[in-house]
Amino acid sequence: MERTTCLVVGGGPAGMVLGLLLARGGVEVTVLEKHGDFLRDFRGDTVHASTLTLLDELGLGPAFAQVPQQRVDKIESLLEDGGKAAIADLSRLPGAHKHIAMVPQWDFLDLLADAGKVEPTFSLRMNTEVTGITKQGNKITGVTYRDRTDGRTGEFAADLVVAADGRGSILRDAVDLPVHSFGAPMDVWWFRLPRKESDDVKGGAGRFSSGSALVLIPRGEYFQCAFLIRKGSDRQLRAEGVEKFRERVTTLVPWLADRVDHIESMDDAKLLDVKLDRLKRWHVDGLLCIGDAAHAMSPIGGVGINLAVQDAVATARLLAKPLREGTVNGAGLAKVRRRRWFPTVLIQTMQRVIQGRFLKRVVEGDAAVASSGVPAPLRLLQRFPRLQAIPAYMVAIGPRPEHAPDFARRAPQTIVRS
Repeated sequence: MERTTCLVVGGGPAGMVLGLLLARGGVEVTVLEKHGDFLRDFRGDTVHASTLTLLDELGLGPAFAQVPQQRVDKIESLLEDGGKAAIADLSRLPGAHKHIAMVPQWDFLDLLADAGKVEPTFSLRMNTEVTGITKQGNKITGVTYRDRTDGRTGEFAADLVVAADGRGSILRDAVDLPVHSFGAPMDVWWFRLPRKESDDVKGGAGRFSSGSALVLIPRGEYFQCAFLIRKGSDRQLRAEGVEKFRERVTTLVPWLADRVDHIESMDDAKLLDVKLDRLKRWHVDGLLCIGDAAHAMSPIGGVGINLAVQDAVATARLLAKPLREGTVNGAGLAKVRRRRWFPTVLIQTMQRVIQGRFLKRVVEGDAAVASSGVPAPLRLLQRFPRLQAIPAYMVAIGPRPEHAPDFARRAPQTIVRS
């Protein structure tokens, strides 16, 4: 049996940030990631303004600046007449970073992994799939795992196990924590389309009509596209074929007609099963859930990664000392949920309102959506542009931004990239 002080399950943004910060706090920490690398497509690729500030505090700002990226400084709605209406103006944000950086998630995670290698108490184990938990009485004492390279199985013991393995968390399911599930009226198809320099979409933009919606995120030479469909309609719509899908896209955004042939088959559309839920309690004795494992977010606003990273920062600040001293307990784990409860509930409430009052009508084909013209909130944002700072702040920073604890801060440093 192997052993560490803190075992982090899941090498996503929350798990990698937590692992790095705890290691800088002198905690022996091991991150287990079931894949052999971080190369997965259509993962959240947004690095928010608050995370950019965190990277500066960790001394990783210069290294991150070397990673190829696109900057989004506005979010707009594409109107039926071909015009645009601004939703969020990120140039009005406080601080040095007035944008969201669009970076392939694997580049972001690789940077965190390379920074972790410098820390003597940090370990990252790839190709290690967690299969269950180990217990002593009612206390979680570690996990069982399978090495995906050779099939070898084993056990890993820890003073604390942190579930950062996403909305499909095997650890969350294993301990059967009670959950509030709020449902969602839509699912999302992710796909790509070529982007031209002449395209008049420089930031994120969405087009909403009766029965369908499309969001375009500029990613250099291509758009990362999100096509909203009614919940549970994936099989039915796929059966209609790729030509019908191309028609739906060009009906929403006619100027994409010259490139929809790049959607070669329905296999190019990857389904995201949208969930919106949160645990009533984030921990049991010996185990803590953070990020999507604690609260699955809707893709609205792309804020899931931001909340997950901030969960990780709060966890490191609150638990590094107890972990070092061997005094971590249930009361300490409960502090993490108390710290992160307000921003989680506030953001999820806003997502639920948008889903229930607007997106549900869109995907169910409410004709009033198309006939009502520009919604009143959008008209208000156009009339008073300073108000665009509010949605910009909620998306790019969040209601309770977390800053690096003193023990994790470093001067700007050169990171040897693997």
